[in-house]
Amino acid sequence: MTKSETPTSLYVVVGSQNPVKVNAAKNAIAMLYPERNVICQGMHAPSNVAEQPMTSEETRIGAVNRVKFCQENAEADFYIAMEGGVDKFEYGPATFAYIVIANHERQSIGRGAIMPIPESVYQALADGQELGPLMDKLFNTQNIKQKGGAIGLLTNGNATREGNYTHAIVLAMAPFLHPELYPVKFQSN
Repeated sequence: MTKSETPTSLYVVVGSQNPVKVNAAKNAIAMLYPERNVICQGMHAPSNVAEQPMTSEETRIGAVNRVKFCQENAEADFYIAMEGGVDKFEYGPATFAYIVIANHERQSIGRGAIMPIPESVYQALADGQELGPLMDKLFNTQNIKQKGGAIGLLTNGNATREGNYTHAIVLAMAPFLHPELYPVKFQSN
């Protein structure tokens, strides 16, 4: 992606080609910068973690790795990655997503809402299945991870994966919106 368009454009590279993730990033950035033209491009960016991350830590690392890949392979104003994962907490198993946003000066890490998942779903994931295909099988859907996701299915359509990502991106943008309150420090995964 080049910056040869207009100076009022913001260029965003998303570490995924999944339309849910690309749309969430575009919607969030457009909401925060309504005076700017947001150009958002998805790219295949490896997470270098399991297809189905099974811990909070693995999920966060996957999102960090995707952003790093984007930074190394594209020129943009913002780099955004979303990595969905699951973990078993003291209150039960749940799914969530980590959000990592970076530019050339700083990085911000956030997390979307946590949604409880059935123990049987968690066990299937622990046995090597991935959440999207598993939900497709349980609910007789096709490619739900590029639509409403498990969130949409388990909330009867009252919440969506894209909505959760959009909200989490807006929250993770706080250090970019108020950089004077967030000193830049070394970030590691």
